[in-house]
Amino acid sequence: MKIICSKDQLMYGVNIVSKAVPANTTMSILNCILVDASGDIIKFTANDGDLGIETTVEGNIVDHGIIAIDAKMFSDVVRKLPDIDVEIEVGSDNIVKIKCGKLNFEINGENGESFTVLPYIEKNEAVIISQLALKDLIRQTIFSIGNSDTNKIMSGIHLFINNNKLKVSSLDGHRISIRNIELKNNYLPMEAIVPGKALNEISKILTGGAEDDVNFYITKNFVLFEFNNTKVVSRLIEGNYFDVNKMISQDYETKIVINKKSLYECIDRSMLFSKEGNKKPIVVNINEDMLELVVKSPLGNMDEEIEIEMSGRPLVIGFNPKFLIDALKVIDDENISIYFVNPKAPCYIKDENESYIYLVLPINLNSSYN
Repeated sequence: MKIICSKDQLMYGVNIVSKAVPANTTMSILNCILVDASGDIIKFTANDGDLGIETTVEGNIVDHGIIAIDAKMFSDVVRKLPDIDVEIEVGSDNIVKIKCGKLNFEINGENGESFTVLPYIEKNEAVIISQLALKDLIRQTIFSIGNSDTNKIMSGIHLFINNNKLKVSSLDGHRISIRNIELKNNYLPMEAIVPGKALNEISKILTGGAEDDVNFYITKNFVLFEFNNTKVVSRLIEGNYFDVNKMISQDYETKIVINKKSLYECIDRSMLFSKEGNKKPIVVNINEDMLELVVKSPLGNMDEEIEIEMSGRPLVIGFNPKFLIDALKVIDDENISIYFVNPKAPCYIKDENESYIYLVLPINLNSSYN
């Protein structure tokens, strides 16, 4: 095999597919990037068995062939090359010779034939969504997935499609994040639980263009995303997702409308007193036209008031400040509405059309705050 590419193209391909190289594995081939120049285009692929990424690289194919190269070594070498064209040549001994100007490297490669290629995905109707919309959906829900191995379903994000509606949900036992958007086309009902890891890596690759589309295909065991000459295949999480509709109440006793930036900054200041080992809840006291936020800890105390519009009953309730601030961080509205049922029930942050819903469980102040 012999190919000639620019350093920028090599770096582009390596950076994208390296996201599917496992951090720890005893199988050396999984630590590799497959460079495939056996056809008319140059393809880079990485695959850890659950997540696989393939992208194309622009360049000239002098001699056809394939080779698997250790991802870290390949990345480190390419990063240090001059910004000129790079020649990569592989002989029968799987030694990878990298030539860039007067600079020469030799890397031990592995037989590309033993590399596990991406699984074949039968493409039925593609679900089409803009890169900007998908990137936003991931950003606005991924923070509330669970990270425990005891319940794998919580480590994924649930996609549910019906007609032209897409509902995206995540939860970790303390909070729920829901986003609802309209798609360009209508579809038959379909759903999938996509690992958070896969969506997080996709988010890093997406350019975020509103005019650039992502096509994705859901099958029984996999989901395939295609965009920017890149394919991302992820194994789905098996099982039935939680019925989040039953967890969301339409009833409330207290509703407030508050400036999001003011609330975010207030909670952010309160977290100065909620360091590791000294975690204390924030106490939210809602009364007429004022929200008072109080925190008391061994590190010190804080008390701040914010003007609100309130309807319903006064209320005192406690929260883990991180759970509130994580939701506020991804809401783009200037003013938000928060609904409360009682001091022991979740609060709901949602807009009028329920394009977003964030549920946060409270903390029992009787046992945890003094």
